[in-house]
Amino acid sequence: MERAAAFSGQTNDREFWLIFLLGIVFLVTVVRAPIQPWLSGWFHWDIAFKARRDHTVAAISKILTLPLEFYDENNPGRISGRVARGLSNHTWTYPEVAGQMIPKMIRVVGIFVMISLVEWRIAVLFLISFICILSFTVKNLTHLILKEKRLEKYEENTESRTSEIVTNIKTVKAFATESAELERQSRRVNNEFNFLNYRIHKGYTQLFSWQRLVIESSVFMVLALTLWATVRGQISLGHFVTTLTVSSMAYAELEPISQLAEVFARRYASMQRLHEFMQLPVGTDAAILDQPAAVRHYQFTGKLHFEAVKFGYDSERPVLQNINLLIQPNQTVALVGRSGSGKSTLVKLLFRYFEPQSGRILIDGQDIRQLDVTGYRRRLAIVHQEVDVFNGTLLDNLLYGNPRATAAELESACEIARVDEFIKLLPQGYKTIVGERGVRLSGGQRQRLGIARALLVNPDVLVFDEATSSLDYESERAIQLAMGSILGTRTTIIIAHRLSTVREADQIVVLDQGAIVEVGNHQQLLAQQGIYHRLHRLQETGELLV
Repeated sequence: MERAAAFSGQTNDREFWLIFLLGIVFLVTVVRAPIQPWLSGWFHWDIAFKARRDHTVAAISKILTLPLEFYDENNPGRISGRVARGLSNHTWTYPEVAGQMIPKMIRVVGIFVMISLVEWRIAVLFLISFICILSFTVKNLTHLILKEKRLEKYEENTESRTSEIVTNIKTVKAFATESAELERQSRRVNNEFNFLNYRIHKGYTQLFSWQRLVIESSVFMVLALTLWATVRGQISLGHFVTTLTVSSMAYAELEPISQLAEVFARRYASMQRLHEFMQLPVGTDAAILDQPAAVRHYQFTGKLHFEAVKFGYDSERPVLQNINLLIQPNQTVALVGRSGSGKSTLVKLLFRYFEPQSGRILIDGQDIRQLDVTGYRRRLAIVHQEVDVFNGTLLDNLLYGNPRATAAELESACEIARVDEFIKLLPQGYKTIVGERGVRLSGGQRQRLGIARALLVNPDVLVFDEATSSLDYESERAIQLAMGSILGTRTTIIIAHRLSTVREADQIVVLDQGAIVEVGNHQQLLAQQGIYHRLHRLQETGELLV
């Protein structure tokens, strides 16, 4: 105060000191009051929410660039649950660590310095006990985190099955297996409960019981030592009170720090699982998201050439062997053969979902591996056996591949694909909500929607992958008529089990065990009396084709 008085030119004026103290209190309370929420509340959460935004975008990017085989092994429920839990725990953990854990650790260090100045022996005792508690806690939390990671996998399996039940609910009800599914899921949930409650939560309880015992024992030891020293006259009563108070403050901070450590440990497993997900290797088309504005625009005649193509999902077991096939512009080529002969795999290679292990695929004389993958794929279109439909309007689904299509182009595509025949039957026409996976549309309607959607991108190469195999005769006939309007207008590849779909093809390619065994038109192949003739006879007599 003497320095303050000298600096201000005042002496022992009581009014001055009253104003001076009130000024300090005003700064510490009133001025700090509106600032504190911004420092402690806004700042930490602003960082957390920005991190959540960035992690979410990165996760979506990862989902879009993972190879197709990943989705063959993991269903949407498993993937979305894993990502959602990881993102949520990332978001909520940072403010707690930055806003609570770090300040408490700083407070402990500050108190330790104060104890050192007051009584260094007590400081040494505190340091030893703190290191013991921290080491034991970290060791046990490491084991508990491993158990949390196992629980995370169990929960993913449960969520995966729940997602499958929702997706296949019609099949579940049709076979009256509700009770069986409930029993199976109840058993899984009960196993999760037992693991969580008796192996994980019990472990946390045992850990923190031991911690409290050590903390209270340490506080008692400080009390006993300082009280003994006070009674013997080695330290004053004020020294005793100060030492005990500061030591109690230090040990009081250990319990909330331990609670925060438990929260972090419970969340760490899901964050680690998200990190592992983000480290998964991407597919061959990972660069598709890098520079969307730099996409090359191509125009092809549709001439395709498969040169000595060999491929296998397992390098030891080839699916395609020495495929040599030339497809001329605007030609219609059908790929037929038994299931597993490699028809769909050939199309996956064409779309660059995978790369051939040897050989190459050319379009207009250019190796497709040398082309910009985004620009290349935009010149192709495919109609799958099960057309993917998004939960939105019919118009949204039609324009999915080409949002800038004109009304005239839309009407033309719908007329060719015979979508116009059922639009008038829908309650709101193009604006009708088709439901999740297009549940409000029949199989034939979804197929026609898929054809119109493909036509709206005006592809140079159009692929029909088993487009009629799951339809009734009337729907199949409608799709065949739609396909007939397209043949000859662009290069068309048809994969079909039903040979009635491919009779009009310019060239029919028969595959067997990953190799091309016959090539010709319908009449030529029948005359050869080979595999195609046998397949045709089996279908004509009503026998199954496998």
